[in-house]
Amino acid sequence: MRRLIVCTLGALLWVLPAAAEISPFPQNFDTRDIPDGDVTLHVRSGGSGPVVVLLHGYGETGDMWAPLAAALMPDHTVIVPDLRGMGLSSRPEGGYDKKTQAGDILRLLDGLDVTSFALVTHDIGNMVGYALVAQNPERVTRWVVMDAPLPGIGPWDEIVRSRALWHFSFQGPDAERLVAGRERIYLDRFWNEFSADPARFDEASREHYAALYALPGAMHAGFNQFAAFDQDASDNKVLAAQGQLAMPILAVGGEMSFGPTMAVVMRAVGSDVTQAVIPASGHWLMEEQPDATIAAILAFLEP
Repeated sequence: MRRLIVCTLGALLWVLPAAAEISPFPQNFDTRDIPDGDVTLHVRSGGSGPVVVLLHGYGETGDMWAPLAAALMPDHTVIVPDLRGMGLSSRPEGGYDKKTQAGDILRLLDGLDVTSFALVTHDIGNMVGYALVAQNPERVTRWVVMDAPLPGIGPWDEIVRSRALWHFSFQGPDAERLVAGRERIYLDRFWNEFSADPARFDEASREHYAALYALPGAMHAGFNQFAAFDQDASDNKVLAAQGQLAMPILAVGGEMSFGPTMAVVMRAVGSDVTQAVIPASGHWLMEEQPDATIAAILAFLEP
């Protein structure tokens, strides 16, 4: 069952411990807070060439993509938002269903005059990505989807029966009270249990993300990502019934996490799916095996 396991610089200086240093984005990347409907998105962007949009998952923020952004920027324009409610984006009360969050990203790209783009997603980012791609397939050239299921799609009902995924149902006021002041303990559980080797998710990264998830309202917003899964599953079934996606899709799974199951999920919604399994990795591909993961993404985006 383990293969089915999921799960502005100045501002950072105020909220993060001095010892928490993670890979920075390239110096010439721009960082902005962009109003977007009822949310303000924290966005990093840089490089030149065809656009690639990177969407992060739970337990991390857009900061996870810094090494990939550095590798992409010589030949691509890279856009990296923090999703609604996570990282340094604002935390509205609602809107955590993935169709709404896909709308956030689409409005952001429209505001930046981006009409065509490749997409790279991980974890919750996969779910936002599917809602975005399924509603705008003509705008997405290629999609790299990494190590997490899509609610309501493929083997979803089997996946959610895993006891490892109790956090899907852990939400509400009492859950927030239990975790308040203990965010690091809660998040360590994800980083430890969903990795092949917990040491690969280093201490600096843990401090960095724990500080961000301890910001006021951050855990409330995070829990609402999971609370929306029933709505997401219903929405996804409607989207999938409209037909399979035709763009090339790279389905990447960690050997000790989703592995080839990622391709099984994506073949339920896509007609051109390539499988990739990253050896010696769990769920946290960019932390556990960054070189192999980046190599697979670059090879797919530049065939």
